[in-house]
Amino acid sequence: MKPEQLLFAKTHEWVHVAPDASGAKIATVGISAFALEALTDLVYIELPKVGREVKAGEPFGEIESVKAVSDLYSPVDGAVVAVHDALANELESLAADPYENGWIVKIKLSDETALADLLDYPAYQKQCAEEEH
Repeated sequence: MKPEQLLFAKTHEWVHVAPDASGAKIATVGISAFALEALTDLVYIELPKVGREVKAGEPFGEIESVKAVSDLYSPVDGAVVAVHDALANELESLAADPYENGWIVKIKLSDETALADLLDYPAYQKQCAEEEH
């Protein structure tokens, strides 16, 4: 996926929504290249369990670098239906390919209203530029 096709939370998580085979809307969630560059040298990721209910704006896990520990926030409401468990042993794949192999969780949407609060790519780029100053 290209960043231009994604929606972004102000907390730097990205979202791609697509229907699954049953027609349910599934949000694939990861963290942006901007956030990964700021974190640098990742050492640990804490992932949620499949089945966990998550709410938009609430933490579902943590990512740790040599500099800091940061919460991972859910950008949507729903239930975790898949977790990218391999990331725990391949943290470098997150930074190398944040928008494809770097996905973290897939969430079956229970409510789509949180999608309206997400930023498109140009708005997210603007936020990132402001944070750099």
